[in-house]
Amino acid sequence: MLSQKPYEVPPYLLAKCAGQPAVVTAVAGADHPVAMESALQAVRQGLIEPIFVGDQDQISKIAGAMDWDISKYRIIHAPGDDKAPAAAVDLARGQEAQALMKGQVHTDALMGAVVKRDTGLRTSRRLSHIFHMTIPGRDRVLMISDGAVNISPNRDSKIHITQNAVDLAHALGNTKPKVALLSGTESLLAAMPSSVDAAEVVKRANNGEVTGCVIDGPFAFDNAISPIAAKLKGVDGPVAGYADILIVPNIETGNGLFKMMAYFMSATAAGIVMGAQVPIMLTSRADPPEARVASAALAALVANQ
Repeated sequence: MLSQKPYEVPPYLLAKCAGQPAVVTAVAGADHPVAMESALQAVRQGLIEPIFVGDQDQISKIAGAMDWDISKYRIIHAPGDDKAPAAAVDLARGQEAQALMKGQVHTDALMGAVVKRDTGLRTSRRLSHIFHMTIPGRDRVLMISDGAVNISPNRDSKIHITQNAVDLAHALGNTKPKVALLSGTESLLAAMPSSVDAAEVVKRANNGEVTGCVIDGPFAFDNAISPIAAKLKGVDGPVAGYADILIVPNIETGNGLFKMMAYFMSATAAGIVMGAQVPIMLTSRADPPEARVASAALAALVANQ
């Protein structure tokens, strides 16, 4: 049942990045072939100028095996989860790097360094992850948040999650994205708390706590993305069936949804964390190269904005 279609970097993303300067990017945990290959592909597309953070000898050895001359790039010797994330964050905090790329470090270690109160990259906004999903041969973009960082966000967190996703849509040229708050139903049911939360977040957003979008909910998934399903079920409004952004009730929903699209539809899942002082490319070792390049394109567009 798994799709055999090849993944693709969304052509529109590369077109938007064309002519923009490469973004100086701290690669946290660069001392691994997957991290180095990700950086190389992003460099080849003109998206990043890497600063390699990790074990210096390993980085040089891997680059040599790849036949990649990295002599013009900086290497910061900071091996391991206890050093590489902090060193990469320090580069961004000191404005020496405009973006972060997760290499061979654990997500918890990287994000832990990012959110440290005195030495991290926190802002007044809560950090959240956004999956930018595209299917080969189709132009439509679907964003899913949050499927990687916030486990069970409350209403306040969902306000921040929504604004972060809207800000990314703006950076990509969608000035008025349609946002759907997901639940298991389009009705308000006390027995399904996510539906009540969704309605309250929509109310607060429409009262000015989120700007730059059209927002509605709760929606069951089909009513959010299918105009036919929405019509059959009598769900109307400008968002019904045409959502650009899905705000999921919990991490399980978002994580499962993006993986289903990736494995059943060959969707490219570009991943980026918003809400920090710089954009953060957050991908998995299991992600295809196309997802890593697309993530770098997202971060480049946000950083150059």
